[in-house]
Amino acid sequence: MDVAANCSLRVKRPLLDPRFEGYKLSLEPLPCYQLELDAAVAEVKLRDDQYTLEHMHAFGMYNYLHCDSWYQDSVYYIDNLGRIMNLTVMLDTALGKPREVFRLPTDLTACDNRLCASIHFTSSTWVALSDGTGRLYLIETGERGNSPSEKWEIMFNEELGNPFIIIHSISLLKDEDHSIATLLLRIEKEELDMKGSGFYVSLEWITISKKNKDNKKYEIIKRDILHGKSVPHYAAFEPDGNGLMIVSYKSFTFVQVGEDLEESKDENMSEKIKEPLYYWQQSEDDLTVTIWLPEDSTKEDIQVQFLPDHINIVMKGQRFLEGNLYSSVDHESSTWIIKENNSLEISLIKKNEGLTWPELVVGDKQGKFTRDSAQCAAIAERLMHLTSEELNPNPDKEKPPCNAQELEECDIFYEESSSLCRFDGSTLKTTHVVNLGSNQYLFSVIVDPKEMPCFCLRHDVDALLWQPHSGTQDDMWEHIATFNALGYVQASKRDKKFFACAPNYSYAALCECLRRVFIYRQPTPMSTVLYNRKEGRQVGQVAKQQVASLETNDPILGFQATNERLFVLTTKNLFLIKVNTEN
Repeated sequence: MDVAANCSLRVKRPLLDPRFEGYKLSLEPLPCYQLELDAAVAEVKLRDDQYTLEHMHAFGMYNYLHCDSWYQDSVYYIDNLGRIMNLTVMLDTALGKPREVFRLPTDLTACDNRLCASIHFTSSTWVALSDGTGRLYLIETGERGNSPSEKWEIMFNEELGNPFIIIHSISLLKDEDHSIATLLLRIEKEELDMKGSGFYVSLEWITISKKNKDNKKYEIIKRDILHGKSVPHYAAFEPDGNGLMIVSYKSFTFVQVGEDLEESKDENMSEKIKEPLYYWQQSEDDLTVTIWLPEDSTKEDIQVQFLPDHINIVMKGQRFLEGNLYSSVDHESSTWIIKENNSLEISLIKKNEGLTWPELVVGDKQGKFTRDSAQCAAIAERLMHLTSEELNPNPDKEKPPCNAQELEECDIFYEESSSLCRFDGSTLKTTHVVNLGSNQYLFSVIVDPKEMPCFCLRHDVDALLWQPHSGTQDDMWEHIATFNALGYVQASKRDKKFFACAPNYSYAALCECLRRVFIYRQPTPMSTVLYNRKEGRQVGQVAKQQVASLETNDPILGFQATNERLFVLTTKNLFLIKVNTEN
């Protein structure tokens, strides 16, 4: 059995600044331009049956503005008329209206359980599109961005089951065979999940291919499904299509597709429904085993044999339970009786009084241990000295207990740490695992569209940007940039909704649910002399923080950052904030 390699992320020390002094608030005005939309954005609000945190992460916090990383300063959104609208910016002072590049052929409002329509720019000439009803489109676009050769033509159009959103897609060309891999996300109902939320997350890896140049039709050649219990923060294919990387709180595993999937589902159901073979409980002196009998059972149908360290129970000639007991019993004093409620009750007297048995029969997992209320009360009483109903019952004590109210949000760790996993595309097994621990996931950004998207993690107070590489490389995750103290700063922004950075790392930005956008620039040289009063040294660089306030009361639905501009989408408007000027 292949075991996944436990890896770690190697920080490049030269990219860290231990003497960073913080951000200085700058009151320099940011040029802001506003465009009114012809039709409202096709926002899909959560339904009453989409009540879990996973639904909120996947669909409630969905980014309705999509950036085409293959073309500079080109963004797209889908309006409630089913039109895909594009705005490509050449000059801020001569902004045109968003233009229609494609119209969905289906009526979105006809589907009751639809999700938000999603789009992913697979390559410079291909786009993957979902209408939110469960239909996937692959569209050949030609050169996009106001190019004369731009023409959106559907090359694949198929219903794929329950509604989904597109997480990632790549275009592959091998020996003149063109294929596109797409990663689709669904949140499915799990009927037998009594303890959890009642839902699970499904990621479907679909490969669609055209075998040769003469054959114009694209067909599905491969479908693989992963199941997990949390919406992934990050999921992306390797550029060669040989692997998949996922950052999530709870791990994902591949499941079999088709008939095998149904069989394994039936097996899982039968396992969950299966009742324990027997119930047992214990005191300091004895053990009591309870077995529910079939109807019309008599004393003659049952044989129970007691030995000092062994038990054998036979029912109607069939062996019911046999094995070595965890410890010795007084077999001569042990008894059994059939009770009025049609149950067999067996009493075993312990030879070693006071010994707690972790199991009844060694290696047997068919029984269930139960505690009576008196035992629970006794345990609670023994632990009483470790607990208190008061937060700090003895404030005069030399070492008072930790006061949770003194913790800042940025000091709080999640109950379950995230992990970064790489899955092999052919074996469908996990090959590499990184335990992220307290390195909180912040956001992802496409620095180079030909490479995998980068992801940003919090490391101590900083935010570090990591570029994943193909699974065959030694340095699979490369530390490429640092946003000083941003990990600490962002923790105080309780109303943050979207987080992004420029592909050239010149600034990071986050926006709140309403109106405000915060911009954090990288340190730049000072034009004037500035001294640090505490240390008496000259400060050569300063990092600026800027705040933009949008003139709208509509909630922010989308947010994208380019090297020069920030794009902010609301229900009825598209805002452009000029952050950097061209070099």
